[in-house]
Amino acid sequence: MPAATQEVCERCLTWIKPSFLWMMYRCGWGAKEGQETVLAVEISREGFDWALRNACLSSYTHGVHPDRATWQRQLKHAPTRVQWDPERDLRLRPLPYRSLQLGLSGDAARRYADEWTLTIRDVTPLAHEIHALVSAGDLTSAARLLPQERPYPVDDASLAHLHG
Repeated sequence: MPAATQEVCERCLTWIKPSFLWMMYRCGWGAKEGQETVLAVEISREGFDWALRNACLSSYTHGVHPDRATWQRQLKHAPTRVQWDPERDLRLRPLPYRSLQLGLSGDAARRYADEWTLTIRDVTPLAHEIHALVSAGDLTSAARLLPQERPYPVDDASLAHLHG
């Protein structure tokens, strides 16, 4: 690979979106152009924890970072970055709390692909089925089909650098 191309790829991010409904918001229930396939990727706990430990917030946050210059240095060298986006309801409207989005670059993206990934499932049919129920106004049936999501157990000290 030419050096210039490799340099550009090192800055590319692969995003992990642990929230099903946030992913549906992002891909339009698997209907947005170029996002017609929705995959559920199961990764190892060790990998996800490594990514969190080595992450930097994607935006400067007063009180978390000593100053903007320090944050910029951290962001430049961090293999992962975190941003907190509003969680979504079944109609994809924002909720008053946020979900984690985890961007992987360089070594983190390589580890994700080569070491952390345990299973990959195509959940496109599930996304379409839930969307059809939501469109028909049957939110109760749609909610029953949602993948079960639980808070991720982690001690607060290991996430202190990511509270924005």
